[in-house]
Amino acid sequence: MTKRLTSTLLAAGLAVPLLALPGTSVATPTGGPAVEPNIVETAAADPQFTTLVSLAKRAGLADDLSAETKLTVFAPTNAAFRKVPEATLRKLRRNRAMLRRVLLYHVVAGDVKAEQVVRLRAVRTLAGPKVRIRVRDDTVFLNRRAKVVKTDISASNGTIHVIDQVLLPPAR
Repeated sequence: MTKRLTSTLLAAGLAVPLLALPGTSVATPTGGPAVEPNIVETAAADPQFTTLVSLAKRAGLADDLSAETKLTVFAPTNAAFRKVPEATLRKLRRNRAMLRRVLLYHVVAGDVKAEQVVRLRAVRTLAGPKVRIRVRDDTVFLNRRAKVVKTDISASNGTIHVIDQVLLPPAR
């Protein structure tokens, strides 16, 4: 049924978006090899990341996070963003440079899997400052408070680790 619908839409000249659930790959409409979605596509396909994806687009980071460069994202959920005071979120939405800095504080160069994260004490972010990493009772914490709640969501250009709080970089 899905293949027939896709063929019908293609024959009609309509684009068929390729959507995937996180950690899955998608066959191309032409039946070619499976394509794993990138970090932004993976996050966009997961309803718990709508705020993060929206802010990444607003900050002009969606293309950077979709490129082939391997990255690791510590991704706050919508619930994590709800913990941030509304005044702070409004300020971030109005100040693109500040928003970029906060979001890049969640991104690390390279594809860092959970088994590597637990052996690190800190990791330098693309915003510049480091994020401290601690493991307590088999739970990973970033900057002492943000808990990693899910690990190793695979994307074509890296990995997403889900966190329960938004990380704020130290003042310059």
